[in-house]
This record gives sequence, structure tokens and C-alpha cells, in this order.
Amino acid sequence: MNKESASPTIGLALGAGASRGWSHIGVIKALLAEGIEPDIVCGTSVGAIIGASYVAGNMQNLEDWVLGSSRSDVLRFFDIKFSKSGFVDTGRLNWFLHSYVAGDDQCIEDMPKKFAAVSTNLETGREVWFTRGGIANAVRASMAMPGLFPAVRIDERWLVDGGLVNPVPVSVCHALGADVVIAVNLNAGIFAKRRNESREVVQPDGKGVLGSIKQQARDYSNSIFPNRGKHDEAPGLFHAIANSINIFQDRITRSRLAGDPADVLLAPKVAHIGMLEFHRAAEAIEEGERSVKRALQEIRGLADLVSNSSD
Repeated sequence: MNKESASPTIGLALGAGASRGWSHIGVIKALLAEGIEPDIVCGTSVGAIIGASYVAGNMQNLEDWVLGSSRSDVLRFFDIKFSKSGFVDTGRLNWFLHSYVAGDDQCIEDMPKKFAAVSTNLETGREVWFTRGGIANAVRASMAMPGLFPAVRIDERWLVDGGLVNPVPVSVCHALGADVVIAVNLNAGIFAKRRNESREVVQPDGKGVLGSIKQQARDYSNSIFPNRGKHDEAPGLFHAIANSINIFQDRITRSRLAGDPADVLLAPKVAHIGMLEFHRAAEAIEEGERSVKRALQEIRGLADLVSNSSD
């Protein structure tokens, strides 16, 4: 509890969900517009990206970039010489993080708000919380989705995406002192949609290995509800990877939230957005704002209840 104002300490848990995560920007904007300012921000994967940009004062720059980006701009992150560690151009990724999330010299402990990013120790399976040290490095480790991003080496540990163990980090907010936790689950309803829902078909624009990789990246981004004409056709590699990630994150999220529930759980309706459809930022941000409006009465009522109970 904030002793000076007797108002509850509000934690914001921003969940994993790849391109659906742009809705976190809308959530934060809507909360601030209503005078609800989180004191603690914890993020996993894309939630760490948005949370870090917010506490570092870069969220507006990030929003401007994503709203001005096209599908081609996003695909440039995959225009690489394929390596055994992943598909993403790490040089371009580092440029993006330092330009729009946090500078290379910015540290978590120097931020004006408490912040934590969740990652996974690849060798032990344990979750790792970053509450100190370079904020960009913490984000890079939190978002290192296996198969796409290379694992990150920090303090003699190989780290990968935090969504493997704690997709919506409510527990971290509580551990850092939050009285009220508002959580954002990006995967709600993701398997309720019909599998044969129509999707845009993108034709390949290149030949050879690199053209094939580009096309597979597109397929991956459109893989949640694939547009396959034959139901008995075997799923492609990227469709299998994407749906596998969705399945385990959905199951882990349900389990973690059952054991350590959020006080308010926001569930933006973004299940129709593919995992790598980052160019659909505008609709994701708008839906994030709407999700706050739908829960605004609950948020305000809970904050008042916690404040009154402390008197």
C-alpha cells in the first residue's frame, strides 16, 4: 500500500502472445487516460517489450513505429542467413530494442517504476525474474521464443522465452508488492474459433532457400487458423510450432492463474490475429483500449475496496 496517498499499489501483469501483444499498448493508454497508473509493471515475452518501453518512457515512440510498419517491414526481421540458432536477424532485433524499447545503457533499477521481465532457464526449466541489470538484455531474454530467436546468455545461463513457464506474470507483481494486480491474458479464446476460418493467402515472392524461409515466416504468422483446403492434409512445420506454443501457453496460463489469480483479468479479443501478424497493430491497440473500458467499473470498485479496507 502506498503510505503517502493510502491508495493501493497497482501491479500490471502483461502476458505473452507475440503480435497480439500490441494490445498491451492500448491497455496502458486506456488505464492512464482514466487516471489509473500502475506502480509495478511485470511482463513476459511481448509483455516485457511493452512494459519496458512504458517504464523507460519510450512507449509512444514504439507505438508510432508499429503503427507505421507494414507486413514487409516486419518480414525484414526474417531476411537473414539462416543459422542453427533461429530465424530472426539479431542485429536488426537489437536495433529495434535499443531504438524503441530501452537504450543499451538503461538499467531496470534506475527506472521510475518497479519492473520485472520473466524468462526461462533453458537448462533447468526454472523461471528467471529480471529486476536489476540492463533492461534491453532482460527483454531480449524474456522474448527468446525457441525456433525463432536465439537463446540469450546472461550470468552463465542460457535463457529463453518466459512464456514457457509464466505466460501472465501475476505472481511476480504480487512478489514485488502489488496490492491489486491487473493482468492481461492475450490467449483467451484462442481455441474457441473455428479451425476452418478463412485466412488471407499470401503467394511466395522469391525462389530458393531464402524465398522459402520468407514464405515459411508468412505461413507462421498466419498459422493460427490455417486456410487449408484439405482437412486430411498434414499441418506444415510452422503451423505445428505455432499451435503447439498456443496450446502450452493456454494450459500453463490457466494453471498459473488458478493458483495465483489476478484481481482483474483483462482478455482482449485478439485471438484472430496470427502470432507474427505484427502489422495488425492498430486493431490490437484499439481492442486493448476496449478491454479496459469493459472492465473499468470492476477496476475502480476493487481499488476503492482495497483503499477503504486499509483505513
